[in-house]
Amino acid sequence: MTINDVSLEQSPSGNAAIEPPKKTYAQYLAEMNEKMESVYVRLVQYRPTASLIYRQPEPEESKNDSPAKGKSQTKAEPILQPRREETGVNLVRRAFLFSEEKHRDQVRKSGEPYLVHPVAVTAILSELETDEVSLAAGLLHDIVEDCPVTLEDIVFEFGSEVATLVDGLTKLQIVDVDEGKEKEETQDELEMKPATAETLKKRMELTKNAANIRKLFVAMAKDLRVIIIKLADRLHNMRTLSSLSPVRQYRMASETLHIFAPLAHRLGIWQLKWQLEDLAFKYVEPEAFNEVSAMVARNRSEREDEVKNAIDILQNALLKNGIQGTVKGRPKHLYSIYNKMKEQSLNFSDLFDLTALRVIVHTHGECYQTLGVVSGLWIPIPDMYTDYIAQSKGNLYQSLHIKVFGPTGAPIEVQIRTWEMHRTAEFGLAAHWQYKEGGKTNDNFEMKLASLRQQMFDWQAENKDPTEFLQNVKDDFLNDLVFVRTPKGDIFELPAGSTPVDFAFRVHSDVGQ
Repeated sequence: MTINDVSLEQSPSGNAAIEPPKKTYAQYLAEMNEKMESVYVRLVQYRPTASLIYRQPEPEESKNDSPAKGKSQTKAEPILQPRREETGVNLVRRAFLFSEEKHRDQVRKSGEPYLVHPVAVTAILSELETDEVSLAAGLLHDIVEDCPVTLEDIVFEFGSEVATLVDGLTKLQIVDVDEGKEKEETQDELEMKPATAETLKKRMELTKNAANIRKLFVAMAKDLRVIIIKLADRLHNMRTLSSLSPVRQYRMASETLHIFAPLAHRLGIWQLKWQLEDLAFKYVEPEAFNEVSAMVARNRSEREDEVKNAIDILQNALLKNGIQGTVKGRPKHLYSIYNKMKEQSLNFSDLFDLTALRVIVHTHGECYQTLGVVSGLWIPIPDMYTDYIAQSKGNLYQSLHIKVFGPTGAPIEVQIRTWEMHRTAEFGLAAHWQYKEGGKTNDNFEMKLASLRQQMFDWQAENKDPTEFLQNVKDDFLNDLVFVRTPKGDIFELPAGSTPVDFAFRVHSDVGQ
C-alpha cells in the first residue's frame, strides 16, 4: 500500500475497535519482509547511488580503544558486527533486522507486533523518497526508548548520522500522545464525556503541549529529516488510532490537526498534510466528518463520470497541440470541503469544485502552452487565475491554477505543472535530499532550509517560556501566509493580516523604525 492508496472516503466512519489479530508472528514477519523488499527496490530506483558501496566513519571508541562515555565496560559486544563499507540498501536492511530482533517480544495497543509500526513508518518515508539514512532511522526511531539499546550501540552499528536522527526522535517522544509512551489511563479517561472533550479542546487551544512543540522545532533547527520522520510516525499512529481510548484519540487528533498537519503544509509535504487532516477530522469533529463523508459518497459516481469526460477532452486537445502531458482528476479531501463550507457559510449543494484536473507536462513552456489549450476549450472564470510558477509559494510550491466552466457548465479547477514541480508539491522539503545526490544542489531548497533554520534559532533565543514560544510558532509559522515581492524581485513571507510596518521590519529592523 502506498501513500496514494489511502482514501478516507472509503474508510469506515466511527471509532470501532480493531479486531484482535488472528495471524501468527511468522505471518506478520513474512508480510513485513515483503514490504521491506519493496522499500529496497524503490530506494535504488529513486536514489541509484544507494546500490554503491560507501565507507562509514569509524566510531571514536574503536579509534582509541576506550569505551564511550556512559557505556558499561562489562557490556557484551553488539550481536551485529559493524560494517564500515556497505551499500545504502544494506544499511536499511541491517536496520530492519536489528529492529526486528529488539522489538520481537513487543506488541502495540492493537495487538499487532510492534515491528509493524517502524516498518509502516519506513514505507511512508520510502513513498516520500527520503534517503537511506532516514529510512534506517525510521526503522530504529523507537528502539532506544523502548528496548535495551543505547545510543552508543546505534553509533557502533549504523554510524553517527543515523544515531543523530534516532537521538532527535527519542527526545521527541510525547507523553500521553505517542504510541507506547502514555501513562496509565484512569477510569474517567476510558469514556469520553462532552465536558471532558470541551476541556481537552480548550487545553489544546491554550497551548497545553507548548514544551513538546518546542522540542519539535529544536530538532528541526538541527536536521529537518527528524521532523519528516516524526510526521511519518504520526501518520501511521493516526491510521491506527481506533485501538486507543476516546480521550487519547481526541488528544492525539487535536494535536495533529492544530500542529502536525499545518507543519506538513508549511514544509510543503502535501501527501502527509491531507491525510493527517482527514484522519484527525474523523476524531475531532466526528459528526461533521460522518456528514461530509455521506454527502461526498452520495454523488461520487456522477462526479467521477464528469471528471473522466473532462480528462478525455483535455487529453485529446493536448495531443492535437503536440503536448505530451498526463491529465488526472484530483478530488478535494474531506477536511478541506468542511473548512470551505464553514468559512464561506455554504451548503454542500453550493460546492461545484469538489474535483480538480491536474496536468503534468515536461517543461515550463509547456505549462503555459497547456494554459492556452485549457482557455481555448472552456470559458475561464474571471479573476480565477494564479501563476505560482512566476511567484512560487513559500514552501516552494509551483503550479498554474485556473478555474473554468467545464464541459457540463459547472466550475472546475485545472492545475498545470511540470514533473519536477509535481515532485516538490507532493514531497515538499522532504525532496531536498534528492537534490544533494552526486553533489547536485538546488538553490531554492538551500535558501528555504537556511531561512527556516534561522527563524527557529531566533525563536528559541527570543522566547525562553515554552508557552510564549508556541504562540509565536502559531502566529509566524503555522498560520496562513501572504507573500510580498520587492521592487528587486525578492519575496518575503509574512503571516496573514500583516501590515506594511510588519513588512518593513521583516526587510530590516532599521527600515521599520
